[in-house]
Amino acid sequence: MYKYLLFDLDGTLTDSQEGITKSVSYALINLGVEDLPEDIKLRFIGPPLKDSFREYCGFDEETIKKAIALYRERYSKVGKFENRPYEGIPELLKKLKDDNRVLVIASSKPTGFVEDILNKFDLRQYFDIISAADLSGKKCEKEDVIKEALEILNLKNGDKDVVMIGDRHYDINGAKYFNLDSIGVNYGFAFDKNELKDAGATYVVETVKELGELLLS
Repeated sequence: MYKYLLFDLDGTLTDSQEGITKSVSYALINLGVEDLPEDIKLRFIGPPLKDSFREYCGFDEETIKKAIALYRERYSKVGKFENRPYEGIPELLKKLKDDNRVLVIASSKPTGFVEDILNKFDLRQYFDIISAADLSGKKCEKEDVIKEALEILNLKNGDKDVVMIGDRHYDINGAKYFNLDSIGVNYGFAFDKNELKDAGATYVVETVKELGELLLS
């Protein structure tokens, strides 16, 4: 099976719903804007914040910057820890590491937040590389972080030893951009059960257990 495993974080390794949705609410309330329904706030999990505030709130560029700053004001102190690893994830990561796989984080979340979350839940030890967004917004798309990971690993586009693992179509599309295989996980925050299949995931699994069985087969 695959040697190089690129993992998304939110919705793939951890259930980050509470911290993200509450931080979105904090930003909107402090901007004097009506809060969004919960099902819409869930859509902020996965894509870059600027895209979500633009799409779901209709903000202009200046308001987007203010919203992101307010979001991070809460998220950096409280929200990042309103989070938990999915059941079975720590055990799976250990098995993969013991099997000499190279584990990588490829996340649109800023690097500092990723590091803090992994350290909080004692998961950092399993990862060889963290490829994540920067706070400036210059590197925030899924394609950006996958590109960086491949460069660090000195791997080429289309390498059959690499797979991207994530819960949203952004992860699958990012993998396809570099001609990589992908595994979609339906236990995360996909809109519906067909999102990952329709995006063209190489495999789709329903549970952490199924993910482990696939990766360790």
